[in-house]
Amino acid sequence: MEKEQVTGKVDELKGKVKQGIGKATNNPGLKNEGTVDEVKGKVKQAYGDFKHAVKKTDKAAGSDVNDK
Repeated sequence: MEKEQVTGKVDELKGKVKQGIGKATNNPGLKNEGTVDEVKGKVKQAYGDFKHAVKKTDKAAGSDVNDK
């Protein structure tokens, strides 16, 4: 598991919480900030997934990206 996958999930959850609080308190700024955090988290997770896939493929091919 890549660190981006973990931090991305944290950002996504943080964004969902902010959105919920923003909606409950009728605070559009907080809701929008939450949306940005959620999207940022999803992008981080996708990048982490990509890195993991590259490392897995590279290792299966007999080399290791981390050795370079």
